[in-house]
Amino acid sequence: MDNGGGNSLPSGADGVKRKVCYFYDPEVGNYYYGQGHPMKPHRIRMTHALLAHYGLLQHMQVLKPFPARDRDLCRFHADDYVSFLRSITPETQQDQLRQLKRFNVGEDCPVFDGLYSFCQTYAGGSVGGAVKLNHGLCDIAINWAGGLHHAKKCEASGFCYVNDIVLAILELLKQHERVLYVDIDIHHGDGVEEAFYTTDRVMTVSFHKFGDYFPGTGDILDIGYSKGKFYSLNVPLDDGIDDESYHYLFKPIIGKVMEVFKPGAVVLQCGADSLSGDRLGCFNLSIKGHADCVRFMRSFNVPLLLLGGGGYTIRNVARCWCYETGVALGMEVDDKMPQHEYYEYFGPDYTLHVAPSNMENKNTRQMLEDIRSKLLDNLSKLEHAPSVPFQERPPDTEIPEADEDQEDPDERWDPESDMEVDEEQKPLPSRVKRELIEPDGKDQDGQKVNSDHPRGLDAVPEEIAPAKASDVSAMAIDEQPVKVEQENSVKASDQSYPK
Repeated sequence: MDNGGGNSLPSGADGVKRKVCYFYDPEVGNYYYGQGHPMKPHRIRMTHALLAHYGLLQHMQVLKPFPARDRDLCRFHADDYVSFLRSITPETQQDQLRQLKRFNVGEDCPVFDGLYSFCQTYAGGSVGGAVKLNHGLCDIAINWAGGLHHAKKCEASGFCYVNDIVLAILELLKQHERVLYVDIDIHHGDGVEEAFYTTDRVMTVSFHKFGDYFPGTGDILDIGYSKGKFYSLNVPLDDGIDDESYHYLFKPIIGKVMEVFKPGAVVLQCGADSLSGDRLGCFNLSIKGHADCVRFMRSFNVPLLLLGGGGYTIRNVARCWCYETGVALGMEVDDKMPQHEYYEYFGPDYTLHVAPSNMENKNTRQMLEDIRSKLLDNLSKLEHAPSVPFQERPPDTEIPEADEDQEDPDERWDPESDMEVDEEQKPLPSRVKRELIEPDGKDQDGQKVNSDHPRGLDAVPEEIAPAKASDVSAMAIDEQPVKVEQENSVKASDQSYPK
């Protein structure tokens, strides 16, 4: 069931190359939450442009995710909630005010054109990444459009509608006895913690701002419940934390977690709102400091799924995720930025790295020591690597065979085009607006605090064995046949994917 902690991966120094799968849908940058809303999917396209022009795409398998279907989303989410997301549109929302309120859709989580396709796309990338890792077809899978960690079983929350992370972890649990989830977004990873609060098969570790800050959860005293006791770790931080203070906690805590929990796979949510200068954030991490978390996780040679998340100063989000893609590949990227279609966003310096500010670090050495010793003490109470009783496993999700003759040529990306697919080859979907300029200044009330959300301890059954197998995988959008051949040995079953 478990692959022994990833022994199939290359061993040795951290500089060893890893096989990386990168999921990207050219449409994702077209979705628009609405005027003034801080969440901008356009940042995913900006990240992709940097990856293309830095020459990083040619070192990865570039995949277009298959959209997650209703039944895939319903492996975690309630049927009526998924049905609501599928049917609601900006034109019909006035007729469904009761439903909007019930599912917490409307303010932080607005209804916009293409909302359900957006959810299907970003969830499809995360589950597709988990499938690739399960089949041993890559060492690291990346989906920067994913990482929407606040969504709950029956409601949207904090700009998140569908919890792609929970769905990806459920997929990984088919192959691995234990999965570790680590969250470095500035906000607490409440939706993921809640889903796995009562199981010892998933450990969740969240580093976040705590105290009068959305979502208001994530106290150091929240440690899990029942079989899950001590399998939730929360690292509550204060304003202005810098690289040195962050890693004083991150490295010893995660090092100990890896030693005692021994996960078969790791999911790292790389929310970039913990960077210095974020429009909604109040931390002071540099891009290198943020990326050191990715570097540290990569050094364990365990199958790794990298996901996006928050991040509201979008030029810095693109910088960060581009640099972290380089870290995943074991490549150092030049600080001087190449010319590309969004070059003007990165002035006046046109560099990849941004200096942290001189803001005060409110995390005193004493506070950090107290947090560190408390959490390491919690970890000492864990039995080493809990065993899982034998149970019948859901069938593996299969990877469809890529048949190039049957593919619509317009759906495929010409490797010579250096991502012109975004701008010229693909028409914009009707009625979906694009936003190309980022408003300046901090939006002080972009997030609301809601600390009284009841814990859904029963969000996922204790044994976590999902009843339904998911078929979400990915369609290669790079034309290199050698990458397709590896998948041809795995036959697809009863799959008809929407184009």
